[in-house]
Amino acid sequence: MTWKQELLNTKRGCFEVFRKGRGEPLCVTHHYSAFNASGDHFADAFTETHEVFLVNMREAGHSERAHEPYQLGFLETVFDLEAVREALGFDSWTFAGHSTGGMIGTVYGIYFSQSLNSLVIVGSAAREFMSGSPQCIYHEEHPDYVRMQELNITLKGSSLPEDERKALTRERISFSLYKPERFPSLFPPHVTKRISATRMDFFNREIQLFDVTRKLHLIDTPTLIVCGRHDVQCPLLYSEEMREGIPGAELVVFDESNHYPFLEEKERFRTVSERFFGKVQRVSEA
Repeated sequence: MTWKQELLNTKRGCFEVFRKGRGEPLCVTHHYSAFNASGDHFADAFTETHEVFLVNMREAGHSERAHEPYQLGFLETVFDLEAVREALGFDSWTFAGHSTGGMIGTVYGIYFSQSLNSLVIVGSAAREFMSGSPQCIYHEEHPDYVRMQELNITLKGSSLPEDERKALTRERISFSLYKPERFPSLFPPHVTKRISATRMDFFNREIQLFDVTRKLHLIDTPTLIVCGRHDVQCPLLYSEEMREGIPGAELVVFDESNHYPFLEEKERFRTVSERFFGKVQRVSEA
């Protein structure tokens, strides 16, 4: 089954949504990814248990543009997701977010737990994560900091030749793999998502002041947190911090993963997530 595109009219504008799978609804997005019909590796991890809705936010793909700069922020992004949910006709759904998508998830849970059946946060943080740990590849003391910055800047360019884009994307992702030599098997070339430069630029400013750790106690939905022990983008300490702040949250650490546990330890991730969803269902039926 392939991802089916839909242009969804909502009260906050038109958003491009891709859907795949069967079951209860589950939403996936990322702060600055631009998805297309080729889908997303993280979203694919849930299509056997849920009907997954992969959402392009403002300035990504064919979704609504940002009419004001503030519309690219975390809170406005969550307001847009709520408009998408309502337009799809769901009283509630699950939200799953990886990396910056997980940061969106924390804000979503804080302000709209009543709209969430559950929340899955993978390799993420509830606050600015770059300056707090030299284990983070975005920290100036990390040995790969300079090269990672160069890659991010270059990949934002729209005129980059496709072969060069693929090579640089591989290099960028390989920094975040526990075993970089596994890249070809973990990231088959059929997924061709891009980066929204406009959203990334806004994120790079907003993240400097982002910190919702003191509001994590307001999240009132079953929450699963997953992190690779060797994560260089959002080091484990940030997942541990979220586990302490979110009431009843479960943290599962993947010992042989970096930033992509849903690929690096795929079968274990599937087992952990299905067990979590099963527990959520049993509690809701009780």
